[in-house]
Amino acid sequence: MPTMPDATPTHVALPRPVSGPARRMGGLLAAGWLLTAACAGAAPATQDQERPGEGPSRPRPRSERTVDALSVVKLRSRAFAGARSIRTLGAQREGTGVVIDAKGLVLTIGYLILEAETVELSTADGTVFPATVIGYDGATGFGLLRALRPLPIAPVELGESAGLAPPARVLIVGFDGVAPAVVVSRRQFVGFWEYLLDDAIYTAPATVNWSGAALLNHEGKLLGIGSLSVNDAIGKDSQVPGNMFVPIDLLKPLLGDLIAKGRSSARPRPWLGVQTQEVQGNVIVTRVTPDSPADAASIRPGDVIVSLGGQQVTSQADFYTRVWARGDAGVEVPLEVLRGGRIQSVTIKSGDRDRYYQVRPTF
Repeated sequence: MPTMPDATPTHVALPRPVSGPARRMGGLLAAGWLLTAACAGAAPATQDQERPGEGPSRPRPRSERTVDALSVVKLRSRAFAGARSIRTLGAQREGTGVVIDAKGLVLTIGYLILEAETVELSTADGTVFPATVIGYDGATGFGLLRALRPLPIAPVELGESAGLAPPARVLIVGFDGVAPAVVVSRRQFVGFWEYLLDDAIYTAPATVNWSGAALLNHEGKLLGIGSLSVNDAIGKDSQVPGNMFVPIDLLKPLLGDLIAKGRSSARPRPWLGVQTQEVQGNVIVTRVTPDSPADAASIRPGDVIVSLGGQQVTSQADFYTRVWARGDAGVEVPLEVLRGGRIQSVTIKSGDRDRYYQVRPTF
């Protein structure tokens, strides 16, 4: 278990200088950081305090001005009728968006806005602002929106996530409140849906306020966007609940493309449409996405992926990286699968995930 930092921050910089009520709120925000930091690491432990691994952390009660000062909005979206993502994500989705520029640009986690027909942003006083989807990147998981009316909220400044390491203290800021946390690991994250991050950020204790939430450092700079709740925050098989954040440094090379084109200018990765589970080094298909390339090739749940291109598959990460290394979307992926006790050869003509899920503006 990582130890908590000994020192308590003595200075907090606001995301950007502002005037009027928001500036006055800066002093309260700074005081709030000192209080939560003290509770997280500097004060003696009490029965009421949560430490990494001791269960979900409930966000601190919020005030309207606190939420606005922390540059977050509530996000609600509705997928269009017939959207393929409804099968796994549902039609109605809700989470947090983070304001990142003065023109109403809002960053969130992409699954909240995938195939969205309508998106609404709400400030803490209940004012609703319609928004349009600007961009989506399946490789990182980021989603980008723009409010269609000016937001009365100062944007957060993008920080540097590369140097973030355990046991740094951070704040998890969602629309419903603020929770102190500790970075407990930086390591690979492998998702069952053909998704991999090389250097994800893991925090503890777990918070229920994670979907699209902002991960802030003591200077109020944005270090990551909340993606998931996990049960192994410290390491594989650790049984320590926490949250996974997508590092903000992954956004910086993409941001211009997402604003201008709605997606990365990089060639799209090959996508198969399988969900998998790794069991003792075996990669087992647990679900096949309907009408996906894998479905067309008759891949079935329960198939064990034995080899790719004649070489043994040893893990989910190995499987994904070798699929992506074969070329662009559309390339053929030759597999051997174990089905019913027999090895079968199957070739999948890969597709473009963003074309399958109809990534499009809402207005």
